[in-house]
Amino acid sequence: MTESYRAAYNAAFTPARYEAFQRLLTERCGVPIAFRCAETPCFEAATLEAMITAGRELIVPLLEDADYLARAAEAIPEAFRVPGTDSAPLFVQADFGLDANLQPKLVEIQGFPSLYAFQPTLAEAYRDAFALDATLGAYLEGGTAQSNDAALMQAFCNGHDPHEVFLLELDPQSQKTLPDFVLTQKRYGVRMLDAREVVKRGTKLYTPEGTQIKRVYNRVIVDEVIRKNITLPFDFRDELDLEWAGHPNWYFLLSKFSLPFLTHPSVPKTSFLSEVTALPENLEDFVLKPLFSFAGLGVKVGPTKADIAEVVDPTQWILQERVNFIPTIQTPEGPTKVEVRIMFVRVGEHYRALTTLLRLGRGKMLGVDHNRDATWIGASAAFTVP
Repeated sequence: MTESYRAAYNAAFTPARYEAFQRLLTERCGVPIAFRCAETPCFEAATLEAMITAGRELIVPLLEDADYLARAAEAIPEAFRVPGTDSAPLFVQADFGLDANLQPKLVEIQGFPSLYAFQPTLAEAYRDAFALDATLGAYLEGGTAQSNDAALMQAFCNGHDPHEVFLLELDPQSQKTLPDFVLTQKRYGVRMLDAREVVKRGTKLYTPEGTQIKRVYNRVIVDEVIRKNITLPFDFRDELDLEWAGHPNWYFLLSKFSLPFLTHPSVPKTSFLSEVTALPENLEDFVLKPLFSFAGLGVKVGPTKADIAEVVDPTQWILQERVNFIPTIQTPEGPTKVEVRIMFVRVGEHYRALTTLLRLGRGKMLGVDHNRDATWIGASAAFTVP
């Protein structure tokens, strides 16, 4: 990453400033942050631009491939096939790491929303607590706070009164992503609602207080519904009189299921486990992933043959070549790896890259749940340099 900014930041860093950053972030979110935020943001331009370009080059061919979309639709569990899929996902996340040649390599692509309200707040907390240069950009592609808010307001509400739009999640008060939910309400007026508290009357959904739900910003993760055997007061297969801000089917249609179909320099070779005729001898150089888990659940880096033998349904797993993501962030604790999420939203027929979500870490996996006991790691944000 950009060395001059990195060196200046490291030299000016103090634990007191980091503590001030944590206090400021918590104050602006209004709730405690239940995951670790790194001591540092990142500073870059060209690498982020390459990731944005790669993300778009991955999205478009998939959405134009009718055969792929038909096969992906068949993979949606029967109980979660929601009517009225729109022609393209509203939200897309593309996660990248950097290989030994500093080239972006795809980790995952997902048609499901991320922390769109939290990440700009995180970036501005870094800026203010560490007195960062005002010319550093917290938004991508020349965006501003105003253009970011306008794009998200349209995506969330689509012209509806925010009072009739709800962020639907399971037990939102207990989720680690609660700060994002609270900020979504503060910034856009979209309130959170536990999906188990929804009231169904005919084809309409209501809040417990009787407000009709006209549009749903969907944050319900199907994997959690299945794992916890949760029964909802409505059926995803119902023909409901509402709009989806992020149609639930895109959780499946654009997901790890997509990886074996992608041919792009940024995509490591990936196969459905059911289509692997002979296991490679160097399994330590591969990653075994369940198709529809979230937040790294079930992922095994360098799986053994015994791990693979335990898989009950190989059609629901992929085997992916492991990319050795190199440490690129120089910190006082030594170099640190970074995974970069480019957060897109569909604006008309175009996918606009709004902002980033970063994970810093030193282990095999970089999610915040896998890097709890170290410093200079955790969730972070990127600034584009002028």
